Amino acid sequence: MKQSQNPLALVNERVIEAIADAIIATGLVQREELPVIVLEVPKDKAHGDLATNAAMQLTKIAKRNPRQIAEAIVEHLDLSKASIEKAEIAGPGFINFTLSKSYLYPVIALSLEQGDDYGRTDAGEGQKVEVEFVSANPTGSLHLGHARGAAVGDALCNVLDFAGYSVTREYYINDAGNQVANLSKSIEARYLQELGQPAEMPEDGYFGEDIKGFAKELVAEKGESLLEMTPGDRAAFFRTYGLEKELDKIKRDLGRFRVPFDIWFSETSLYETGEVLRALDELRDRGEVYEQEGATWLHTTKYGDDKDRVLIKNDGTYTYLTPDIAYHRDKYARGYDKMINIWGADHHGYIPRMKAAMASLGNDPGKLVVLIAQMVSLFQDGEKVKMSKRTGKAVTMEDLMDEVGVDAIRYFFTMRSMDSHLDFDMDLAVSTSNENPVFYVQYAHARICSVFRQAEEQGIILPELSAIDYSKLTAEHEYALLRKVGELPFEVALSAEGYAPHRLIRYVYELAALFHSYYKAERVITEDAAQTLARLALLGSVRQSIANVLRLVGVTAPDRM
Repeated sequence: MKQSQNPLALVNERVIEAIADAIIATGLVQREELPVIVLEVPKDKAHGDLATNAAMQLTKIAKRNPRQIAEAIVEHLDLSKASIEKAEIAGPGFINFTLSKSYLYPVIALSLEQGDDYGRTDAGEGQKVEVEFVSANPTGSLHLGHARGAAVGDALCNVLDFAGYSVTREYYINDAGNQVANLSKSIEARYLQELGQPAEMPEDGYFGEDIKGFAKELVAEKGESLLEMTPGDRAAFFRTYGLEKELDKIKRDLGRFRVPFDIWFSETSLYETGEVLRALDELRDRGEVYEQEGATWLHTTKYGDDKDRVLIKNDGTYTYLTPDIAYHRDKYARGYDKMINIWGADHHGYIPRMKAAMASLGNDPGKLVVLIAQMVSLFQDGEKVKMSKRTGKAVTMEDLMDEVGVDAIRYFFTMRSMDSHLDFDMDLAVSTSNENPVFYVQYAHARICSVFRQAEEQGIILPELSAIDYSKLTAEHEYALLRKVGELPFEVALSAEGYAPHRLIRYVYELAALFHSYYKAERVITEDAAQTLARLALLGSVRQSIANVLRLVGVTAPDRM
């Protein structure tokens, strides 16, 4: 939806036009001398709905004091054309505008007609954006940090899509390092032990119960047949088997968490296709690498890094940076306008070296956006929780989903800016009280559904939207609700622009609070049939807005609670 279709945007345009026309009508300046007229929303509601400092901007041109200019502007304003109820001069020459409530009435029809698409904008203009998030090593269960990255990453993708960007969701599978080799050796050792064969777990192996479970399954399926394989073939088998098992577990947990991906990109594929060698060759051709002390270095200090980085160690093995460079080189080659990485808090220092590496390849480092998701601390009964009661191990994403449910986790993990530390109160997350923000917002949606069921039981059904008399909406609570509903497209665009899905959590909570206040203050189904229909239509638009935002952040909007 274009912003100009929104009643809030339209009224802003009309007020600006009315101010411009009034300034010209004063004869103080010529049209070509007009400055850009800016409108702001006053912090104090007593100062009206909109305000402008246009009079102050004109003092040098008009050679009058701003108060006199403001008086002349107000005198020549066409109030009705711009839906202005009154214009008042404040301070040295600010003009405050109180708008007629009628300008907001179209918000209802717009939101109800657009339905699940209400709030969608074309702000992104179809720009291609790739978002890489979670990307946990496929060697164990997803933990709380991964869960926060998943919640925020998915919400951000939803918001970017809703704001008119073309979004690709990507998971980078770290399947080529020592950790995967240790996973393979761990499963092999447990398999041999299960068969009664002498076998020691690798020093850096994985000792979890899931590895023992994999071994038991293999013995049940394959018996002793794997013993007949050559050591190399057997190692390759266990590597493939372990990766598939761990990835299946990760995909299962992410599916339950309502987080889909378009691309699962394998690190191993970078070696198999020669991309790592091609990236190194290009860096050499560009004169960006040098040899020192038997190692190959990348000259990243040329591009703002605090020190140069090793690409190939003196034992001939690659550092973590080398395949990462090849991976990001591949991303740039795909032609995205922006590539967004969501990394954990321990990767903050990795940002300048990766941007420097991209610059050394001749790529625009500004296209690479790295967002840091800070850590999560769990609290229960006022105490910090570190271990799962079920397993005695670190709390996993699966544990948390079992304990508090997906809705609460998705809401709470997206509620704060991702670069701030998050304290997660498990008791609050499962409580059915107004102190629990996700319950509070979901209850607003369910309560509106209940009102509609009551109306239906009494035979009250909304007619065509054009047949409703919206002038029956005169209460201040109704005005506040209408304005808030009308703000949704702006909030979506700003959330996308700032990579800040937490803005929408704040928005939907404020909308729910306005509704709960309205519900306490006013009856919806009244003796006045026309008023009842207008209020039901208003509530329908509030319900639609709540549902749309909750969907964007991965939370359900229940009809009953």
